Amino acid sequence: MKPLNTAALAALIALGALSTLSGAARADGNLLPRTPLKAYDAECAACHIAYPPALLPAGSWARLMGRLDKHYGSDAALDPKTTAEIAAWLQREAGTGKRARAEPPEDRITRSAWFERKHDEVRADIWKRASVKSPANCAACHQGADRGDYDEDSVRIPR
Repeated sequence: MKPLNTAALAALIALGALSTLSGAARADGNLLPRTPLKAYDAECAACHIAYPPALLPAGSWARLMGRLDKHYGSDAALDPKTTAEIAAWLQREAGTGKRARAEPPEDRITRSAWFERKHDEVRADIWKRASVKSPANCAACHQGADRGDYDEDSVRIPR
C-alpha cells in the first residue's frame, strides 16, 4: 500500500496539533494513551510492542507515519484509511512532557536523551544478547511494557 501523500499528511499534522492544543497536557508519569486505538495495537504490535505514543513528540510520529514503506528497513505500509486513523491518533496522544521536548535522532525512542539517560548503566553486551536483541525490545527487561509499566524496580534483565 502507498503511504499518505504530502498534503494529506500535512492536514493530519495540523489536525493533530489543534487537537493537542485543545486537550489536556500529557502527564509524563502516564505513558498509556488516554484513548486506546485497536488499529494501532493490531498493526504496530504485530511486529513490536505498541510503544506508548507519549514516548515521542508529534513531529516524530508524523515522520514515522509518512514513511511506513521504509520503516527502519521494513515495508510497514498500510492502507490509506488505516494510516490516516493511526496518524491522527498518534498526533493526539503524542508526548508533550519532558520525554518529548526534543525529537530524537532518526525519530528513534532509543536515541532520545531520556532513554539514553535511563539506560546508561546497561552494558553494550546486554543489548546484544539473544534474549534482548536490541534496545528497542522493551519487553525483554520491562515485563509490564505491554501494560505501560516501565518501573525500574520491576526490571529483570534476561540471561
